[in-house]
Amino acid sequence: MNNRLLYTRLLGEIRPYWPVIAGSIVCMILAAGVDAGLAVLLKPLVDQNLQAHSLAHTAAWVLPAQIFGLAILRLVTNFGSDYASGWLSARVMHDLRQKMYEQYLKLPTRYYDQSSTGVMLSRITFDIGNVMNAGVQVLTVLVRDSFSIVAFLGVMLYHDWQLTLLCLILLPGVAASIRIVGKRQRKLSRSSQETMGEMTRILDESLSGHRVVKIFGGFPYERLRYFNINNRMRSIMVKQNATSGANSGLVMLLIGITLAIIIYFASLRAQTGALTAGAFVSFMVAMMAIQQPVKNLTKINEQFHKGMAAAESVFGVLDEMAEHDTGTRQIERARGELDIKALQFHYGDPDKPALSGIDLKVAPGETVALVGSSGSGKTTLANLLPRFYEPTGGEIDLDGVPVDQYKLADLRRQFAMVSQDVVLFNDTVTANIAYGDEHPDPARVQAAADAAFATEFVERMSDGFDTMLGENGVRLSGGQRQRLAIARAIYKDAPILILDEATSALDTESERKVQAALENLMKNRTTLVIAHRLSTIENADRIVVMRGGRIVEIGSHAQLIEKKGVYAQMHAVQFHEA
Repeated sequence: MNNRLLYTRLLGEIRPYWPVIAGSIVCMILAAGVDAGLAVLLKPLVDQNLQAHSLAHTAAWVLPAQIFGLAILRLVTNFGSDYASGWLSARVMHDLRQKMYEQYLKLPTRYYDQSSTGVMLSRITFDIGNVMNAGVQVLTVLVRDSFSIVAFLGVMLYHDWQLTLLCLILLPGVAASIRIVGKRQRKLSRSSQETMGEMTRILDESLSGHRVVKIFGGFPYERLRYFNINNRMRSIMVKQNATSGANSGLVMLLIGITLAIIIYFASLRAQTGALTAGAFVSFMVAMMAIQQPVKNLTKINEQFHKGMAAAESVFGVLDEMAEHDTGTRQIERARGELDIKALQFHYGDPDKPALSGIDLKVAPGETVALVGSSGSGKTTLANLLPRFYEPTGGEIDLDGVPVDQYKLADLRRQFAMVSQDVVLFNDTVTANIAYGDEHPDPARVQAAADAAFATEFVERMSDGFDTMLGENGVRLSGGQRQRLAIARAIYKDAPILILDEATSALDTESERKVQAALENLMKNRTTLVIAHRLSTIENADRIVVMRGGRIVEIGSHAQLIEKKGVYAQMHAVQFHEA
């Protein structure tokens, strides 16, 4: 996407706030007019007020009063434009961050598999800040300083049009400088964004995994890794500053040359009487004052290209395809019948299928255990049921209807999941148990905690159910975190449960308690249990044995032991190890 299209799209984000933009522009125009007016007043000040014979004593107050009035107007307009620009920048940044965050939550699981968390964080923080530089701030500088240049040029033309035309000789040089530098700034800005994303990723990995870093002596490795990326970022920043400085210096050189020429010819014209002393002072002040807006306009080139590179990244995320949700059927509470037909799935390489030809029918209220070695496809199969991924072939039906015909939110409301990777939020115990419920029922929260045998340790906390858990429940043991995750599933009361190693982090006593709670919970609910410890699923209605993405055996525990196949071998190995 080229700069014009990117900037047009960015202006589309700003357009809803056009009254604020209009007010800000009016203030900027008035401020530019005031500045020009102050320069114009220098002529009568020098030619009249500072001459002893030119004014009556009683009229000496008129010019100071005019200057005072213009100063008050400048104060008001300056505050108005700065406040409006600041408000607009903060508002549009808020809107973009909100859109981007909501888009992240809507993106399919595949996107997360292929993206670094650090890069995603960098886009929503660092990149959006740069987008605002290209949006509101560049627009503000462009409008404000353009009007200032026009106003000061007007003052100069008013006093001497011939000298003013001489000033315009620097414009072709400025334009060429902006064009040449712009290409390099865009390239450096892209490198800066990529490097910042990589830096954020390294920070996220090393800080969140600080225990691993410490126990395995990873400090030298992480230090060197961060030093390299930090040094690369430093190098890019130096190049950006050097490019910007060279551009600004070249422009100032052109201005200096022009200024020297103008002063020379202005002096000649003043000596011949073509310019009065006051007109000469006013002209020179206007010409000196015009340097700053010209310099600002050359500097926005750097901000603009940084912003355009960031806008490519931000709008790239916003343009990503969200999860496929074209279903129209609604469902309040499913019976829980699952019918999987010739299911195929691969993560990217069609020659390496994760699932191949899966056929499985699960009756409402039935408990089915999925067992097999790591990589056999158990978790992949479970992830396809609530449509975290889309099958590459075959079909999954819920209550006789293909799952892609249901509205996505309705479909996922039928599932509760407890996985081996417990996720808790830095919020209260109540908020974690009743997650997704905007108005938690304290009685249900208490009942869910009781059923998961979590109440005993929750009540020992400083604030009970109102205790903040810290990042991902860092203040809890593994078993306690697992029990809160189970309490969350109990609270949801969904008709279908997916238990992915739900008791893996529990000690023997806790496992016995939670297993009893899960058995009560699983009554009259369709349950898929993924387990490595076969002792925990011996009472399942059916056990599905998977290998290499295929189902190799199905039956009850007794049937599979009697069959003396894969399951029997797995059970014998675990029994021997026990």
